[in-house]
Amino acid sequence: MQTEALGNTLSAPARWCLLTLAGIFVVLGVIGLFLPIMPTVPFLVVAAWCASRSSPRLHRWLLSHPRFGHLLRDWYEAGLVPRRAKWITSVMMAGSTCMMLYVTPARWMPAIWAIIACMALILVWLWMRPESRTEP
Repeated sequence: MQTEALGNTLSAPARWCLLTLAGIFVVLGVIGLFLPIMPTVPFLVVAAWCASRSSPRLHRWLLSHPRFGHLLRDWYEAGLVPRRAKWITSVMMAGSTCMMLYVTPARWMPAIWAIIACMALILVWLWMRPESRTEP
């Protein structure tokens, strides 16, 4: 990919920082495979972005991975988000909203409503993303 060439223009410390971040996000993504409350693909998208600028080998591994490589390629090539991922995200955000409203003290409610508004905007953006390559 053309983004792999960008890593050559960065200083060694910048590449190491990005590689470290890529590793952290890969670990978070792997944790997300086993914990239903934690997303996987968003962490791996960030990991792939960091790896594309710091480690062509890690970047290729992420994009060719048999379990989630196709999701990353779909995102990078066409901005696709599968319908199942949209539904899972929506349900998890709704659950988070209910939990925050239930357990948060009244003095924190303005902050909670701001968070809920941000989540709503993210959901609107997410549902506007195409789900397959056949969509216009």
